[in-house]
Parts: sequence; C-alpha cells; structure tokens
Amino acid sequence: MAQEIKQQDIRTFSIVAHIDHGKSTLADRILEHCHTIGEREMRDQVLDDMDLERERGITIKASAVRLEYAADDGHTYVLNLIDTPGHVDFNYEVSRALKSCDGALLLVDVSQGVEAQTVANMYMATEAGLAIIPVINKTDLASFDVEPVLEELESAFSFDPAEALLTSGKSGQGVHELLEGIVKRIPAPVGEADGPLQALIFDSKFDPHRGALAYVRIFNGTIKSGDRIMMMSDGSKFEVDEVGVFAPDMQPKDTLSVGEVGYVIAGMKQTKDCRVGDTITLAKTPADNPLPGYREPQAMVFCGLYPSDNADYAVAKDALDKYSLNDAAFRYEPETSAALGFGFRCGFLGLLHMEIVQERLEREYDLDLVATAPSVVYRVLTNDGEVREIENPALLPTPDKLEAIEEPVVKASIMTPHKYVGACMKLSEDRRGIFDKMEYLHGDRVVLHYMLPLAEIIVDYFDRLKSVTRGYATLDYEFAGFQEDKLVKVDIRINGDPVDALAIIVHRTFAEQRGRSICRKLKKTIPRQMFEVRIQAAIGGRVIAATRNAPLRKDVLEKCYGGDVTRKRKLLERQKEGKKRMKQVGTVEVPQEAFMSILELD
Repeated sequence: MAQEIKQQDIRTFSIVAHIDHGKSTLADRILEHCHTIGEREMRDQVLDDMDLERERGITIKASAVRLEYAADDGHTYVLNLIDTPGHVDFNYEVSRALKSCDGALLLVDVSQGVEAQTVANMYMATEAGLAIIPVINKTDLASFDVEPVLEELESAFSFDPAEALLTSGKSGQGVHELLEGIVKRIPAPVGEADGPLQALIFDSKFDPHRGALAYVRIFNGTIKSGDRIMMMSDGSKFEVDEVGVFAPDMQPKDTLSVGEVGYVIAGMKQTKDCRVGDTITLAKTPADNPLPGYREPQAMVFCGLYPSDNADYAVAKDALDKYSLNDAAFRYEPETSAALGFGFRCGFLGLLHMEIVQERLEREYDLDLVATAPSVVYRVLTNDGEVREIENPALLPTPDKLEAIEEPVVKASIMTPHKYVGACMKLSEDRRGIFDKMEYLHGDRVVLHYMLPLAEIIVDYFDRLKSVTRGYATLDYEFAGFQEDKLVKVDIRINGDPVDALAIIVHRTFAEQRGRSICRKLKKTIPRQMFEVRIQAAIGGRVIAATRNAPLRKDVLEKCYGGDVTRKRKLLERQKEGKKRMKQVGTVEVPQEAFMSILELD
C-alpha cells in the first residue's frame, strides 16, 4: 500500500446480527463503497468464499478484510472488517471475532426487529467492551416502519434512537453515513508499536503447500518476515516466512504493526502448532503475559462418522486432521462399531454445525461418510462411585451397574409473537421443559425462558418451533449444566443382533413410544431381503417394540401347469429350506437414511 498508515487511523470492527438480517449483503456494499473490489470481481456474498456458504446463503466462518476509506475529514482510514456468522451454532466464531475488534455494528432487520440472537450478540459485544453502533438494515422495504424498531432498541438495550443508523444492504443507501459513523464512533487501537509483540490468533486455515496460516490481530509490537516467533501456550518456535493482509485476497506486506489484522505464515506444519486463542510473541524479547484467549468451545452434540468403505479409514483420518485446523470447535477421536467398522466419534456445537462438517468433509476431501444419529454427552455414576462421561449410547453400562444418569440441560430463550405463546409452551413442556419466566417486550413480542434437556432440542425441536409459530419464533440457548433424570438405553436389534450405531438414550416415559417410532421408520428405510428381517427395540432383555419386513418371494410355481399337487408342495418346501439357510448367513445392509430416521419423531 502506498502510504504508511498511522495507528490512530485504524478502525477494527465486526458486524453481528441474527441470521438472515443482511450482514453479508451489507459487507458487500461496504467493500464496493471503499473500492476494495472492482466491478468485474463483484458478486453477492464476496466474503463467503466457501461454496457451501453461497449455496445455503449463510456465513459459516468469520472472515477478515482490510479496506481503505477516504473520509469526509480528508484522512484515509484503514478499516478492518471481520464478518461473522449469525446462526446460534456458530456463536463461538462470533465471540472469537469480537475479541479481535474495537467496535461492533449491531444489525437489526427493519421487518423482524430485535430477535433472540440479536440479544445474545449484544451481550457478547458488551462483555468484550466494544463500542456498539446500532444499525437498522433493509430500510428500502417501503412497507416497513422504522419507529417500532427504534423503540425496541431503546427498551431492550437503552440505545438513544438518535444513535441508530439506517442502511440498505441491497440498494447501498446509508452506507456512506455508516462508514463516517465507524470512523467517528469506533476508537483507534491502543498499544505500543515498539513494545513486546503480542498477536492474538483469532482463526486459522490449512494450506497444503505452506502449512498452517494464522489469522492475527496485533495488540502490541511489530512482526515482520524473518522474525523468530514463539507460541506462548507451549513455547514452540518458528521462523516467519511471510506476513500480510486480506484485501480481500492475501496481500504480502513488509510488517504488521499495532492494530493491524492480517496473516502470518511460519512453516507451521502440524495442526496443533497454530491454536486459535494462542498469543504469538518474539522468541528473543517475549512478552510477559499472553493475551486473554478464548474459553474452549464445548461440544454439545456427538455422532459417529464412518467411511462407507473401511479401506478409506486412513484417508478419512488425514482429512479430519486437516479439517480440524480450520474449525477450532470440532473435535474427534477414533472409535469402532460392530455394525460399521472403524470410524470416528465427533463432537459438534449443534446440528447445523454437524451437517456443515459432514458436507465439507465429503466435498473438500472427496469422502463418502455414513453418519450415525446424533446424541449428547451423559454423565454416569456407577455403583462403585466412579463418574464417567458417555458420548456414545452404545457404551452405557448395564442397568445393574448404574447408580444414576445425568443429562445436559440448557437455558433456552424463545422469542415469539404473543399469539403463539400457548403453542410454544405446549411444545416445550412436551419436551420435558421446565418453565422459568416470561418477559414482555415492545409491541406484542414475548420472551419465554425454559430449562430444556439438550437431547430434546437436538431432535427436531427447532423445526417444530418454526412450524407452530409459522416461522416467527427465534431460539437462543446456552449450556446450564447437568441434571439427573430417569433415563434408559434403548437397543435396536435387527434379526436378533443389536446394532450399536442405532442405540439411543431416552427418558423412561418416552422409551416405548420412541422404540415403536424407530421400528416403523426402519421398516420403511431398510430394503426387503429374500429372507424375513425382524426389527426390535429393547431395554436390556425386554423387547418394547417390534416389527418385521416380510421376505421377497420368488414364484417357484410359475412353470407348473396343473399336475400333481405334491410336486408344487415339494418346490415350496425346497424354497423354504433355501430361505432358512439365507437367513443364517444373510446380513442386512442398513442405509444411511436409517441412521438419520431416528431423529424424526412422529
């Protein structure tokens, strides 16, 4: 870049909002206004560079971009924009991005108003001590009135209505005023350029040719190519090959100094060399203390991922290694299943996160994976006083060895129009929810607070919530610890053999109902064979539900025209014998849909 940028002319900010409130579209208009991208390269969702993000229209990973803005006061400012996801599953990405910023734009859709994730993001930004600018987006929609949203922002967060800026990510109106607001209202970075280096790694990605690439925000000091750096978490040292910024493509620079956001490449070959939340310092003159990092993301949902061909196990392991560098919240360990062979037990932040990971692994690493039904982690107390955490229902000890089972519970906030309160309460109570309190917001909006078992949320709670409220309700939840309850393991048997990958843990009250539902679903999804397939659900030795798939029948009498009945009988007897033999050696192939059908409740 031609001229040297002063520290007081840097602004680092993030855009946070509920899903679908227009963050990525507004980011596109900001990039256009700053002439960061030429007209030929311009496309929708510029910062969403994953195919999956563009197809689903959602942001999955936070991404950083450096912009230059010539302000009305004659100064040229450097703006570091960190775009963040809006879905509750990717809250962790948002909290990481906010730690690297000095300010945040709190974006609200004029037609939707304040929603559950808006509230959660506001609290995160306040906790991080950021300057917050309220922005009302989609104001080009002629039929909507801004006043109710201004009143909502005032009653929910005590914002002065005069502070709010009005924009349209679609038409670009209000973007100039927004950029002027960022320059005036978000503070410049504090820190000393000649102090000991402290650079926070807020994200990372893996390049097959150059190894791990760290996304950093410099809080103190300066880093340049050729420096010998040290990771403060474990003392490992590397030599810097290249530093640079995202503009929006990677652009090498001589140095990165205080307040700048960019990348560092330093020959880090292993995934563990470049931990998100770690502090980089200089090996020669290290800083006294690391920067406060991030609390470890807690996996909430677990499932097994198995290569459909066991010969691909080593390829799958390599792919998971590389993928885990790009996603700090994903974790995995090897496991074996009698039904599916060798695979991995994987931990995710939620169901959407799980779907995204499976799809990215299949696309980016050309894998064919079978996923088992997701479950949560249970805390088990055995008779001999040992406390164990069980992520896989198949590993639950037998009832005679169990003292108690505890399940994870979450504090859920459901935001809904008043007329759907009854439907939301019924749904939550059907899912063993415990009512906490109800708050009335501006207009006819109500927030219901419930304690809900996490296992009930991951099945199809969110889909049902959207269905009973015609899409108006929004949900936010946070982990609230473990709680003891009457839980049992339901084994699914196919022709007498338990399929460990189909085992589930449920509340005793719903065990029979879930067992019957799963048996019905499996009857539909498992193809018929030449022999009878018996499907049973059992608690211990007691069968609680059963069904069967009748055998396919070949017409062995097709060529018999009249004649002696004993010949027909002989042919039928021989067919029966053959089927008996087939049943002894026949194995039933269970398709991928069968594992996921467990998720759909009747």
